[in-house]
Amino acid sequence: MRYLTAGESHGPQLTTIIEGVPAGLPLLAEDINEELARRQKGHGRGRRMQIEKDQVQILSGVRHGITLGSPITLVVENKDFTHWTKIMGADPLEEENAEVKRVISRPRPGHADLNGAIKYNHRDMRNVLERSSARETTVRVAAGAVAKKLLKELGVEVGGHVLEIGGVKAEQTTYETLNELREKTEASPVRCLDETAEKMMMKAIDHAKENGDSIGGIVEVIAEGMPVAVGSYTHYDNKLDAKLAAAIMSINAFKGAEIGIGFEAARKPGSEVHDEIQWDIENGYTRKTNNAGGFEGGMTTGMPVVVRGVMKPIPTLYKPLQSVDIETKEAFAASIERSDSCAVPAASVVAESVVAWELASALVQQFGQDNMEVIKKNIVHHQERARVF
Repeated sequence: MRYLTAGESHGPQLTTIIEGVPAGLPLLAEDINEELARRQKGHGRGRRMQIEKDQVQILSGVRHGITLGSPITLVVENKDFTHWTKIMGADPLEEENAEVKRVISRPRPGHADLNGAIKYNHRDMRNVLERSSARETTVRVAAGAVAKKLLKELGVEVGGHVLEIGGVKAEQTTYETLNELREKTEASPVRCLDETAEKMMMKAIDHAKENGDSIGGIVEVIAEGMPVAVGSYTHYDNKLDAKLAAAIMSINAFKGAEIGIGFEAARKPGSEVHDEIQWDIENGYTRKTNNAGGFEGGMTTGMPVVVRGVMKPIPTLYKPLQSVDIETKEAFAASIERSDSCAVPAASVVAESVVAWELASALVQQFGQDNMEVIKKNIVHHQERARVF
């Protein structure tokens, strides 16, 4: 499976075209809208979340609530575009007016502005920031919602939560089931399982906002039910854990990824890192621990998949950093665009989506690409064989 996204932050709409989703998958707009609403929640979000209520239109690839196997087109309208028609319209302006165009010549530190302008030879850096904006993750969450629906049909559940914001760490991170995790995090303004840490995280976000600053954090995504031996050790680009790491790093403002205990493995001896293997007739091969986060040799072990991502503080600040005007080469305070003081809770939803996409894509690739019935049968056969191998 693969997908492409198109659209600018203040353009008329965001679009994704998804290819390779098997036929026979039940899919409704409400399945996607639920995930889009989750992305817009979270303590620390900016004013745009009140302006936009993201809703998807399914324009192709689905008939009467069932996927056809043909490309799926999903569209999310930008309602705010009514205020940006002259600035972001596709038609030429009657006269070149820098004030109407809201030309940006001052790159913001931490953004794609300067590098993108140099790459594409844009003197107006709005041409860069409109596409490099995290608004694009709206339709990545839409694609992820399709992937989650597919995974659920195949017995795989995905959930996520926030481990840290602005240096405040959650101490209570355990849960009985993914359903419990989802219920607790959906009720939390910062998607955190630890109620004490939740309050401290919210205070840290408020403090940053009062000071015109921003803060980042760490999110964790868990997937349960993945069959053993999905992925491959045969080549670097077939390793599923590598694909997950790349997916996490592709999210706007994410600067690090780890699988399982990740970097902590560097501080432990091998006897405390590697997961011992056990077997019983009911469950087949399992592990006593899951330090590897559900992966060995680029393949799933059958244990829960555990992926973490580090999000830096959003670089758009109301206390702007110094920059240089590309036209005059003079120092200025970087221009301000509407922003959040913290988007870590929303980013955890995006992280769930990109992880779900890679897992769903791997299952479709390995177990059959045409229709859901064949994929389900192939997975059952694979799991039975693996249990008694």
